[in-house]
Amino acid sequence: MTFDHAGQPRGIRDNAPFEPPLTQSRETGEVLPSPRQDGAPVATDGSPFAKSWAHFVAGGLGGMASATLTAPLDVLKTRLQSTYYQQHLAAARSARGLPPIETMSLFRSSVLHIRETGEILWEVPKAEGWRALFKGLGPNLVGVVPARAINFYAYGNGKRVISTYFNDGKEAPWIHLCAAACAGIATGTATNPIWLVKTRLQLDKNIHADGRGRQYKNALDCTMQTLRKEGVPGLYRGLSASYLGVTESTMHWMLYEQMKAYLARREERMANSGRPLTVWDQTISATGTVASAGVAKFVAALITYPHEVVRTRLRHVPSENGQLKYTGLAQCFRLIWKEEGMAALYGGLVPHMLRVVPSAAIMFGTYEGVLKLLGAKSNM
Repeated sequence: MTFDHAGQPRGIRDNAPFEPPLTQSRETGEVLPSPRQDGAPVATDGSPFAKSWAHFVAGGLGGMASATLTAPLDVLKTRLQSTYYQQHLAAARSARGLPPIETMSLFRSSVLHIRETGEILWEVPKAEGWRALFKGLGPNLVGVVPARAINFYAYGNGKRVISTYFNDGKEAPWIHLCAAACAGIATGTATNPIWLVKTRLQLDKNIHADGRGRQYKNALDCTMQTLRKEGVPGLYRGLSASYLGVTESTMHWMLYEQMKAYLARREERMANSGRPLTVWDQTISATGTVASAGVAKFVAALITYPHEVVRTRLRHVPSENGQLKYTGLAQCFRLIWKEEGMAALYGGLVPHMLRVVPSAAIMFGTYEGVLKLLGAKSNM
């Protein structure tokens, strides 16, 4: 009697191939199957939608943090984009003996715009109290949280699905373009009514020119009045300009992805070189992602800003006789250019840039941080 299996652990058959232990991903902490002995990758049952909820949660938290911290600049930007404040500023310039801003040089008009922005930021809390700097924050948060959650969810998972099914799981600029465009359209359609209410609340003054007080009590009252007077289509005024704004979010995502790819290549080169990290290297490693988000937003917002002004104008409340001054996207562009000049298309640019650049840095930094905490990642 022989014992052929004496040195073999119990439960292992003679013809059973040896399977190496599972390895763990350093990036996500997930357990991954080991490659086959012939070097070919092992097929997994992982879905391209794996941990898709992480993008939803991370995007919502990032949007909430950025909107709360930059609310005063958002109020200031909206007012400077509106017709009322542009007329008020034009009258103030005339009283001081200044020529129309559209006749000034670019440098002089820019300096004047920065000065007027500071004056309004100082006057609003003095005339209306500090709470006025947070007007519309409620509906803004109601809009920002789902908007950013939808946007990051649609982009993160759209990028994964498109690359998985159409590019062998590899990222490429055209994938970023398609995913960002789809995410922007989905976000704009879903949240336009919320942004319309927020805009009208921010433009609602304590005392109007005709002596009336505030027109809206709160966000719910604004919504109900809009539905009664303008119907459901009234809640979607400015949607065409929101779709035009998809160009900004698309450009922002593409620039951000390219900057992140550059930072990843830089990290790889430093690791391969074996040289000790300098203070500058450590600074870039710690703040590179946040800085990339801010720089990408600055470039994208500067190029596409006029759509912001047009969108605000299209969301204005109709006049007392029910007439609309701005009836469509192209008509609004032409009328602003004709009546107020090109400078009006950049009204509120300074507070907008002061708001969106740190807002993007806060939002994307929070997004990446929450994804890491949830064991997910933004890259493929």
